[in-house]
Amino acid sequence: MTQKDPKNQLKDEQILSLAPQLLELLQGVQQVELENFAMDIGELELFIPTGHFTAVRDAVTNLQTPKRPVELIPDHFIPHIMQYPGKIREVTLGATKSSGGSRGRTLTIGGSTAPAYADFLHPAGHPPVIALDVFDMPVSLPKVLKEHVKDVIADPAEWARMNVKKFGADIVTIHLMSTDPLIHNTSPAQAAKTVEEILQAVDVPLIIGGCGDPKKDADVFCEVAKMAEGERLLLNSVTLDMAEAKTLESVAIAARDHGHLVLAFTGLELNNAKELNRRLYDYIPPERIVMDLTTVALGYGLEYSFSIHERARYAALMGDGELAHPVISASTNAWAAREAWMQMAPEYGPRELRGPIWETLNAITLLLSGIDLFMMMHPAAVLTVRDVIHRLGESGQVPSIRIRDWVNVRV
Repeated sequence: MTQKDPKNQLKDEQILSLAPQLLELLQGVQQVELENFAMDIGELELFIPTGHFTAVRDAVTNLQTPKRPVELIPDHFIPHIMQYPGKIREVTLGATKSSGGSRGRTLTIGGSTAPAYADFLHPAGHPPVIALDVFDMPVSLPKVLKEHVKDVIADPAEWARMNVKKFGADIVTIHLMSTDPLIHNTSPAQAAKTVEEILQAVDVPLIIGGCGDPKKDADVFCEVAKMAEGERLLLNSVTLDMAEAKTLESVAIAARDHGHLVLAFTGLELNNAKELNRRLYDYIPPERIVMDLTTVALGYGLEYSFSIHERARYAALMGDGELAHPVISASTNAWAAREAWMQMAPEYGPRELRGPIWETLNAITLLLSGIDLFMMMHPAAVLTVRDVIHRLGESGQVPSIRIRDWVNVRV
């Protein structure tokens, strides 16, 4: 047996003699903080009650392996039903023989009672339609566009026929560019003859585009309206400039008296759009008016175009009758951007694809704001936009088995 060191034994006795005093001082104290404290521990033994360990072990042993889920947890979706007091007017383009025209079919646009594709319980009144462009004279076009129409570019009637038969145009737009006083200054009579040839070549509704001169366009529209009595052409377009030039009244009256429609064009300004429509109401029924609020195809301009169209649609649905008209978008304006057709660095991609994609994105962007009629040019863009319109039109009708496919999709 080892004998304890006398010095250490003396220290232990001194510490124990202080114990009663320390206990008296610590009476009522909840916490003690020690400084410069050290403790030497030799061997440390831990005792764990075996009963608790056995209980835990038995509990773990008895756990069942969770079953692998084989179906989704059922749940219910309660749609938020939003009712709007307003409705977009319905406008019918073209007239069949039974209604005084010669078209094989008519197309009705408008009729929406809710924002575009926002509520599958309130789908668009009529799905958007697509018009393809024709010019009454050879014009300068990007190569990627010209290669599709080079054989008919000098023959508007054949161009229109190809747009319908080959590219599936719902409507044909004929731009009477040659009537511009600064180009060929073609007479209104000659312009009317060109339109007549296209009416005979195709049986779809027509949009008649002018040259942009308020006086010359008025003369041309009046002549064309008289020649195409009862065909329900869409005269593109009437503007506030015509009001200043004192020609707006003549075009509106010609459209009314000969059974046609007018396209009211304003530049990204809803107050101007409302003013122009108010002026037209004096001469022509609201059901014969379509609006063009302007499509800008590049950068901030496209965002602003979307905002203007969206504001107009919400205002109309909330009861503003002066904006409750179907809306047209000239997606072809995408080709006015150099980036759509010019040669650029490789990272921008080939222009053979860049241009059609540019036109497609412009159309799809404004489709979501509520556009009812698109004016387009490139066949690939037309096919893509038509497919998107069809797919969006299936909202609320897709079988549930297809909705679940996204769980296993690989990107």
